[in-house]
Amino acid sequence: MNLKRLLFLLVLVSTISHNISSQGFLKTNGKFIVDARGEKVILRGVGLGGWMLQEGYMLQVHGIGQQQHVIREKIEELVGKEKMEAFYNGWLANHTRKIDVDSLAKWGFNSVRLPMHYNLFTLPVEQEPVAGQNTWIEKGFAMTDQLLQWCAANNMYLVLDLHAAPGGQGNDLNISDRDPSKPSLWQSEGNQKKVIALWRELAKRYKDSQWIGAYDIINEPNWGFEKFDDKNGCAENSNTPLKKIMTDITGAIREVDKNHIIIVEGNCWGNNYRGVLPLWDKNTVISFHKYWNYNDQASIQDVLILREQNNAPIWLGESGENSNVWFRDAIYLAEKNEIGWAWWPMKKLGFNNPLEVKVPNDFRKILNYWSDQGEKPSAEEATRGLNELVNNLKLENCSYHKDIIDAMFRQTKTNETLPFKNHIIKSGSLIAAIDYDLGRNGYAYFDKDTANYWVANGGKHSDGNKGHMYRNDGVDIGRDDNSMFVDSFESGEWLKYTLILPVEKKFNVVLSIANAEPGKIIIDCNGKSFEVAVAAGGQWHKVEVKGVLLAKGQSRMLVKATAGKFKIRSIAFE
Repeated sequence: MNLKRLLFLLVLVSTISHNISSQGFLKTNGKFIVDARGEKVILRGVGLGGWMLQEGYMLQVHGIGQQQHVIREKIEELVGKEKMEAFYNGWLANHTRKIDVDSLAKWGFNSVRLPMHYNLFTLPVEQEPVAGQNTWIEKGFAMTDQLLQWCAANNMYLVLDLHAAPGGQGNDLNISDRDPSKPSLWQSEGNQKKVIALWRELAKRYKDSQWIGAYDIINEPNWGFEKFDDKNGCAENSNTPLKKIMTDITGAIREVDKNHIIIVEGNCWGNNYRGVLPLWDKNTVISFHKYWNYNDQASIQDVLILREQNNAPIWLGESGENSNVWFRDAIYLAEKNEIGWAWWPMKKLGFNNPLEVKVPNDFRKILNYWSDQGEKPSAEEATRGLNELVNNLKLENCSYHKDIIDAMFRQTKTNETLPFKNHIIKSGSLIAAIDYDLGRNGYAYFDKDTANYWVANGGKHSDGNKGHMYRNDGVDIGRDDNSMFVDSFESGEWLKYTLILPVEKKFNVVLSIANAEPGKIIIDCNGKSFEVAVAAGGQWHKVEVKGVLLAKGQSRMLVKATAGKFKIRSIAFE
């Protein structure tokens, strides 16, 4: 055997050994999650929100209840029970498939959080044929088994998250599909016994599965135990019922499973831990959820204190639904403090997630009808809209927002910008203004309003892209009958474009602009600036900058507003 082959075999054996050893159970070790080799693991995950449990806002539903059971009833009124059931079967089949999990791994995620609806695993208490017993439904377990296989094939951990507990765990109704006409989890001993039994059954089935990362036992409890008017439990001081049920669930899990991490969540959507701690199990992680606040050290200081006081890991179990600026800053903050995270969600009917589900015209008719904005669609129209929506759920039919993935992974490590599209410039070239470079605010573009901080700002909403389309940066994007354009481009804001030229050449650069008031714009190419005054035009008109020299190879062009406020549709090179 020659030396090269010997070295190759040694590397191969080392690689195989590494992969085998890294497939052990995740554990807690003091303040950190570790793998089988004792090395720290930062979970970089995504939540499969909307799959097993629909929340109304993910479907852009308004005018009716946001809970899944209400949406089901309203769909049945339009198309009948059989077609309603067919819609939900198609939804479960198409929302998350192998291609989705493979893509998540390719993009950089190493874990998946599965929000489970209990009714896919067991019957509601009031429907049990024998009171006090538990009927197990194989559909939910089969879906989880399949998802686990896809995750394991990609060396990804799967976190089981009970998103909808029997009876519902809070007054934020859509989160848990709660029916307020029936007893909640906290008002029914039968519901409490069922949630404990469900976790025992889940633990029994998955106790030997090393790619199960953890059990997230109750998602976002939000209930006022002490005061009726404390609807979401944010002022709760004791949290006695919450602690009791979580310790009871833990005991049931530990009867059959000594290996897996248990994740606990406080009251007030996972953030109020008064009375819940200290922890009762050594292999436990403290979860917190973070939305719409600032991304500074102060914003996580309370949970960092909990980590120190309990000598236990903390995990950002849910976050997202904001701009790229916010995403990048939140993930950077978490990882700087050695905190893992799970983003929410992977896909929905909306643009601020990696995959955007397109809204079919006939489904839009349903939404308009429910919100009193349109007439009732015919059964044929409604059926067609539902079928098209199910088809649009497939990853290959979604809009993939590469800028979001770039913000979550690459931009947390570098300020370097990249071309959003490959702009090869020659005489007659035209590029869309919305296709500015990929990167952070202040590097690829500069916008004054970049994220939504309404929680930190006392309910005052701010925004990133006000148009809520195409890209998730701070840049505002609008649309008319012709195409999309950069909107509300005001003094001090700028956009950068990477241009590729086969040969050095001078161009007249022509901007398609609309502006109600006069203003000024600067075009800067490779350090040379050209300022042009823009007369008030109202409608779309052209503004020309003559004699702009672009070098052979790569050039960087910056377009900056120095006075006024504009819409910019395109940039032509003539």
